[in-house]
Amino acid sequence: MSQDGNSQGPKFMGRSATEWLLSLPIFSLLLLTLIIGTGEYFHGQLLRMGENMFGNQQAGVQYFMMRTDPAKPECDPNPDVEATVMMELTGSSGDAIDALFDDEPKDPEAVKASILKAAELCKEKHEMYGKIVENITPTVKAYRAAETSFFWLFHFGTENRPLILLLMVLVASIYTTAGEHHIALRPPKTRVDFRIYSVAMTVATALLTFSSVMYLKMQQDSGIPVDKPFLYYIWIGMFGILTLMSLKQVFFMPARATPGGSIGMALLSIPLFAWMSVIGGFYFLTQKHWSAQAIYLNQMVELSGIFLNLALFIWAGMLLKQTQLVDRFLDILRPWKLSPEFLTYVILLGAALPTAYTGASGIFVIAAGALIYHEVRHAGGRRQFALAAAAMSGSLGVVLRPCLLIVLIAALNKQVTTQQLYGWGVAVFFLTSTLFLVASQMTRTTRVQLENPSIALPASLRAIGPVIPYILVFAIVVLFYKFALNTKLDEFTAPVIMPVIMLFLLIYDRLRKDRKPDETPDEVGPSAAVPGRGFKAMEGSIRFATTETIAHIGALILLMALSLSIGGVVERSGVMEAFPQQFANVWVAMALFVGMMVFIGMVMDPFGAVILVSATIAPIAYQNGIDPVHFWMMVLVAFELGYLSPPVALNQLLLRQVVGEEETDKAGEEVRNAGFYRRFERWILPVLVMGAGLLIVAFGPLIAKFWS
Repeated sequence: MSQDGNSQGPKFMGRSATEWLLSLPIFSLLLLTLIIGTGEYFHGQLLRMGENMFGNQQAGVQYFMMRTDPAKPECDPNPDVEATVMMELTGSSGDAIDALFDDEPKDPEAVKASILKAAELCKEKHEMYGKIVENITPTVKAYRAAETSFFWLFHFGTENRPLILLLMVLVASIYTTAGEHHIALRPPKTRVDFRIYSVAMTVATALLTFSSVMYLKMQQDSGIPVDKPFLYYIWIGMFGILTLMSLKQVFFMPARATPGGSIGMALLSIPLFAWMSVIGGFYFLTQKHWSAQAIYLNQMVELSGIFLNLALFIWAGMLLKQTQLVDRFLDILRPWKLSPEFLTYVILLGAALPTAYTGASGIFVIAAGALIYHEVRHAGGRRQFALAAAAMSGSLGVVLRPCLLIVLIAALNKQVTTQQLYGWGVAVFFLTSTLFLVASQMTRTTRVQLENPSIALPASLRAIGPVIPYILVFAIVVLFYKFALNTKLDEFTAPVIMPVIMLFLLIYDRLRKDRKPDETPDEVGPSAAVPGRGFKAMEGSIRFATTETIAHIGALILLMALSLSIGGVVERSGVMEAFPQQFANVWVAMALFVGMMVFIGMVMDPFGAVILVSATIAPIAYQNGIDPVHFWMMVLVAFELGYLSPPVALNQLLLRQVVGEEETDKAGEEVRNAGFYRRFERWILPVLVMGAGLLIVAFGPLIAKFWS
């Protein structure tokens, strides 16, 4: 993706206006998100350390009792028992209300016993107060001051995650809109393209601005004090700014716009985000539900943790691109001279685990799609084949542990457990990966000629040495979190730990003395955005990776947010109520569900789609005799097929963003005179693999049950 802001225009202190106004704020917000996440783990350790250092087990005093100065008990530990008993019996205790309901005379012995028991408890309170005060030493006061200050810092950040997310989306959306980086079926090229693109963006953002204003007005008119009104103002301000920017683009086209163009092709240049906004906006306007879109968009704020994790994963992927880690690992395999197809199979197997941690294939395509594409090309793979492999690189691992999508499915559907889904997910993963291996071998154009082991093995062993330091850096960070912060790497902590790992890997990669020379632009592999080694190259690489992250955050998060609005259109339109509740047999039901899930995968993000399907379609499937685990395995594979299928093919669009328009165009030119399959291999191969996998997953268990 072009980083114009990095190289053009006046600079201040060696940085462009884009870097000062956009990259630096995004870097600060991403770093703050990491600090908040790590701070939560660190504070837990501070509490445990405080307990170990200052807790007095013999006195029964724990550190949490000393975090603030205790209040001295107000009760009397040595009361005049006889006088107090007399006061209780004569009703002169001062509690006139209780006296009104005392129909029976009080037992003097019972009253005395109660007073003695209260005095005993009071003595214990005073003794504990004395012990706590005695243990609050100057050291404890200093430690608790640091601990509580840190608690306030990370607690403030945790409470304001929605604000951090909105500020991040605000900055990223401005950058994305200014650079026309929104996701569309094709980029605008001609004057007609840009005209229709900008008009559609103006209408789309104006509808969102109007809905946001009406939502705030509805909240104010309710008579209930608006909680955090500044969040509503950010929504309004963000869409208002985007409307003005898009309106300006209507009248002032970029210099690169070529003359001519057709309306039909121009419609394909309208961003998916704009299509969703226009469709949802006009639907809700006809329903006179002015604030509906803003209501559904506000779900993004409620799920701010998920969207911030998405941003962190994208950043981690962009940081990885700036290292030579993948190149070093592939040096181990290169001496064997594997065919591009088999090497791609190995790469896809390796990509499954990071995909499972991110929880969505689209996120992984953004994070690592360009790396996979260039490595397949480096091995001699065709451009069309490399695009196909990179587009589906994240589609195989979404069924593996610890995919967050499966955690969400299990949380919303009590009929299934994560253990069941992960168990069957392994089988589905091996099925789809094997199908890819078979399909790629059937369509390969070169003979497989492995290198002689006596030559390849020593070279592979030598290549392991440079990889070991990367593994050690990875292990040191993971072990630090595990033992110093008592936090293991899993699906919940990966969004915080993975960017930290990538930062340290990048630092090591740029400072190591034996760093490989960066490839020149005319070579097959990916060129370093900031070549060289040393502190300057390291800082420049982090800056470049952050700038790349901005466009992806703005494009993908806005698209995912608008898919929530489309889900609202489906929910309120009554389409699901018209869906049949009973089918003639389970075969018909499964066939219809398969088609619906593929379609939903084409138009919605995975998290929103799982929520919609859980609430509307899943109960119908259960009623018609489809096993819940079977149903959800089919749904996950169908979603992935939807993300790879034209006309939308979201994963292909995301890949085009990270690989670049020029490389994608070269892929088309390369096979202009080839046969049908070769010309469209980037589309056909993923659909064939995932389509065959879907048919087997959907109907294989039914066939087995029929014959059993």
